[in-house]
Amino acid sequence: MNQAIRNAWVAIAVMFGLVLGAISYVQVIGADDLNKNSLNNRAILQTFCQERGPILVAGKPIAQSMASGSDTCAFQRTYPGDAALYAGLTGYYSNVFGSTGLENSLNSTLTGTSDQLLMDRIRQLFLGQQPKGASVELTIDPAIQKLAYDLIPEGQRGSIVVTNPKTGAIIAMVSKPSYDPNQIATQDKAAAQAAMAKIQAEPGINLNQGVSGPTGGLLAPGSVFKLVDTAAALASGKYNKDSTLPNPAEMSLPGSSAKLPNYAGGNCYTRDTADFSFALEQSCNTPFASIAVDLGQDAIGKQAAAFGFGQEAGDQLHLDYSSGVWPQKLDQAQLAQSAIGQFDVKASPLQIALMTSAIANGGVQMKPSLVKSITAPDLRVVSEPKPQVLRTSTTPEIANQITQWMTNVVSRGIAGRAAVPGVKVAGKTGTAELGSSGLNNSWFTGFAPADNPQVQVTVVMEGVDVKTGAALTSPTASKIFEAVLKK
Repeated sequence: MNQAIRNAWVAIAVMFGLVLGAISYVQVIGADDLNKNSLNNRAILQTFCQERGPILVAGKPIAQSMASGSDTCAFQRTYPGDAALYAGLTGYYSNVFGSTGLENSLNSTLTGTSDQLLMDRIRQLFLGQQPKGASVELTIDPAIQKLAYDLIPEGQRGSIVVTNPKTGAIIAMVSKPSYDPNQIATQDKAAAQAAMAKIQAEPGINLNQGVSGPTGGLLAPGSVFKLVDTAAALASGKYNKDSTLPNPAEMSLPGSSAKLPNYAGGNCYTRDTADFSFALEQSCNTPFASIAVDLGQDAIGKQAAAFGFGQEAGDQLHLDYSSGVWPQKLDQAQLAQSAIGQFDVKASPLQIALMTSAIANGGVQMKPSLVKSITAPDLRVVSEPKPQVLRTSTTPEIANQITQWMTNVVSRGIAGRAAVPGVKVAGKTGTAELGSSGLNNSWFTGFAPADNPQVQVTVVMEGVDVKTGAALTSPTASKIFEAVLKK
């Protein structure tokens, strides 16, 4: 009997401990994660009708709380102007669907509940004022944001990322298709549900994940990945700037009956061997496939990781981020295909932008940043994030050598339409085949001026033929380079 009583008390103590532990986790450890979960709208329901701080671009709101005129809900979150232009950044704030984007990641700042705003909350309490959040100014340049957005044709799926490679500041980041977050933020729940259903039916948008195209869409990078191969080759010591590379018209894939050809429309077929400059200028496939087979998947994978593939983007982005993917356990044929950015290699546009920025910045990759400043309701500047190093991707010598070759890609290679009069532009194109459809993901990534980089541009257009891709990538980058450098 005594043993049974002891067992019962032990069971009660264990259950009490489990309950106490669960409560402690929810309230102390997991509270922040739970509140930031885009599907959790309990916290939103508690503060939905309060005044949130605005999200600003060049001092003008792209998200703000407006007096609603309703007796039941004092404020309504709105997205003024061309809301679709910034939807991939702001996300939405909905009492039905929760929150995404900056509305989600910066929620404590926008509601005024962050530790940085403790004194403001105390002051508001003593003065009997309603809680009010801080304003967040972004690094975005509104003119470049609009230009980049307009350069993606309506009906075309694509993304553009523009950054300052020296600081990591994001100058513009857009994707199409986009949507109007006002339709989801409405207090009319039936209207919000109908709008969500309509938006989700459009290919290329998955609002439940809160992922925007530039940061979350994973695509085959095609030949822009050859920059990784080049860095790995130079870092290995087995190759140098004067190395002669095999450049057969097609390469028999090891252990396979398949062959990997060079691009039929280029000049790669004019030479049986090539140096690095020519191979990059004409984006020849077989030299880089041979390099990868020679060095092995670990060497290429290590260099890919150094450029950020499979790594975090740092704590200054404030958006959900999908880093690039370098596949594992490749056979020789798969390794050769991966070396040209095909097979299972994947990257988001921001990942490619980070890789390119590292080359532009002498091998050093900066944290991508979206927030320029945070200002309390009393106009006190709470935070002005400073540029921070994210990782070292390669040596200055290798970065400078690749920059020289990328400059040749634009001045005398297949990226000539990215040129800007009077400016040295460094660039690399990429074409990733989409099965047997005849369509591709078409890429351009580069920076300018090549000898003193001020701006990095990455463009991807999805599901296009070769001719359309060439017309939409390099020329688009040229227009953006020119617009930024004129400022």
